[in-house]
Amino acid sequence: MRTTSAARARRPTEQNGPAADAVGSTRHFEEHCMEFQYSDTTRALLKRLLRFMDQHIYPNERAFLQEIAANRAQGNAWVPLRLIEELKLKAQAEGLWNLFLPRSPRAPQGLSNLDYAPLCEVMGRSVFAPEVFNCSAPDTGNMEVLERYASPALQERWLEPLLRGEIRSAFLMTEPDVASSDATNIACRIERDGDHYVINGRKWWSSGAGDPRCAVYIVMGRSNPDHPRHTQQSMIVVPANTPGIRVERALPVFGYDDAPHGHMEVSLTDVRVPADHLLLGEGRGFEIAQGRLGPGRIHHCMRSIGIAERALELMCTRLATRVAFGKPIATQGVWRERIAESRLLIEQARLLTLKTAWMMDTVGNKVARNEIAMIKVVAPQVSTRILDWAIQAHGGGGVSDDFPLAYAYAAQRTLRLADGPDEVHRDAIAKYELSRHLPPRIG
Repeated sequence: MRTTSAARARRPTEQNGPAADAVGSTRHFEEHCMEFQYSDTTRALLKRLLRFMDQHIYPNERAFLQEIAANRAQGNAWVPLRLIEELKLKAQAEGLWNLFLPRSPRAPQGLSNLDYAPLCEVMGRSVFAPEVFNCSAPDTGNMEVLERYASPALQERWLEPLLRGEIRSAFLMTEPDVASSDATNIACRIERDGDHYVINGRKWWSSGAGDPRCAVYIVMGRSNPDHPRHTQQSMIVVPANTPGIRVERALPVFGYDDAPHGHMEVSLTDVRVPADHLLLGEGRGFEIAQGRLGPGRIHHCMRSIGIAERALELMCTRLATRVAFGKPIATQGVWRERIAESRLLIEQARLLTLKTAWMMDTVGNKVARNEIAMIKVVAPQVSTRILDWAIQAHGGGGVSDDFPLAYAYAAQRTLRLADGPDEVHRDAIAKYELSRHLPPRIG
């Protein structure tokens, strides 16, 4: 796929008068020729992945839920699933492993964002599939942080077993007592004490912290309260078994506890961590967060498009096999409109995702931050709308666990809050757009 986009507008050199009006009416655009053609490597991997999904993922969706239910019935849902561990071995044998991590000598199979996009989309069609390929959040984001910012010693201790799928991790940023949509509000303290840092605070929505395999946290907290607001925060690597850490409770999402992964509330009381576990240095937490959240956000969007595609597929199948008022539901006007609208929405979201991935690969995450913000708003809204229509098409079955729609809706609706709520991203988009069109301040 190849398209040309007016990706960046230049400010007119004149601000007033007829010449300025003429220039301003059309603007000056830099034309970027975007190549969306998938590489031969990606096409080969996609073929293998689609076959793997048909053979091992879709047929086991019911078994996935049944194993969790069986563990719960035995008194503990928070144990690793045998099904997942068995499928991980099959995925590794197929070479479908750690595909998300670009430019890493530790994971040479990692792809560019653009090449990873169609594969991540396919993985997103099933709620448990990403973990099978070691491509699930929050581990992917944490592995990127460790790859980019951690010392060789920390990489050896934590990144290597994460890449092998032997352990899991959690990212502790959001807090219950402050509006965490503004990360400068973070109150958790990280204070230097000799050769250690001491951490005190409370975090929640710490995804993955419920898993007994979760061996390491990356914690964001306030280390320099007297510094400018965006240099007050730091990130530190914290072994999950450090004294003073307590997982307080699981936080269900629309009633789903997502065991054994979970989204947990975690308290940290006088947690002492060696000083060399701090990433990059004091006050650089926001810098790291931007490096982490860009890829994490677009991965979520890729998966959102995948589940939207599957919802449309299920909706069409259901509508074609149900008769109401004497004719197939698929022939009735409202449903044809929803099917068409779903296809339109998916294609638009996919193109914006590919453009964003292409920009991240070619000009970097910082330059692509506006596109990242845009797709983070668009993709979850598209997926939740189409899932809602698919649920409606399935009637009572749509809100049950007989179909994957209700569980997927809960996860997708959460994405409008995770990694920044829609409102924050819309505000950033508006600020950028205004900066392009308003005259520069004088003085």
